[in-house]
Amino acid sequence: MTPLHLGPLHPVEQALTLVLAFGPFVVLAIVVWLRRRADAAADPAEAGTEAEVQGEDGTEGGAEGAAAERPQRDR
Repeated sequence: MTPLHLGPLHPVEQALTLVLAFGPFVVLAIVVWLRRRADAAADPAEAGTEAEVQGEDGTEGGAEGAAAERPQRDR
């Protein structure tokens, strides 16, 4: 008969379990944060608000009207 519990985990095993359980989410959060930061630094004019993206009436395409009102800048 196999015992259902083999005893407490060794501290190294506990640390490894935590790293395997939460590590991918931590790495994903760091990557998302770095990409958003890089995108915001690349072109701060395109980092518009939600109101610009949806438009005032709540429909999509409001950003086109807002972009048409903004003067174009030389790149």
